[in-house]
Amino acid sequence: MIEVLRSRENLISLAVGFVFGIGLAISGMTQPGKVIGFLDFTGNWDPSLIFVMGGGTGVYMLLYRLIIRNEQPRFTSSFQLPTSKVIDRPLVVGAVIFGLGWGLGGFCPGPGLTSIFSGNINPILFVIGMSAGMLAAPKVEGLLIPRQVEPQS
Repeated sequence: MIEVLRSRENLISLAVGFVFGIGLAISGMTQPGKVIGFLDFTGNWDPSLIFVMGGGTGVYMLLYRLIIRNEQPRFTSSFQLPTSKVIDRPLVVGAVIFGLGWGLGGFCPGPGLTSIFSGNINPILFVIGMSAGMLAAPKVEGLLIPRQVEPQS
């Protein structure tokens, strides 16, 4: 473990993750009831998480434009940017399944992982289920999204 922490890149990741976890906890994103209240547009809607999402999006939009001007990131060797802009069936199906899990459970991956230290069993079970789903995803994807076979020439 000490060897891992000697890497500057890993220390930066640890520090950023720590700040992210604090932000999730303070904003209420680790509380499923708060998230479900935000998603409940027809009932007792709680719009407070708009400020969390807006704050994160605003900071990202501002800093991204400044950072991407550099030839290389400050703390690692290269930028890791998406290469595809295609909205395809796997993206849409995955987004729908993610949305179902978020809406039903009240957790998405970051807050779920952060919440396992709350002492509550629900986030622990959520993370176990999420991990099992990630392991099962390749098989489920094959059932939901048949691969296109290239025609033989």
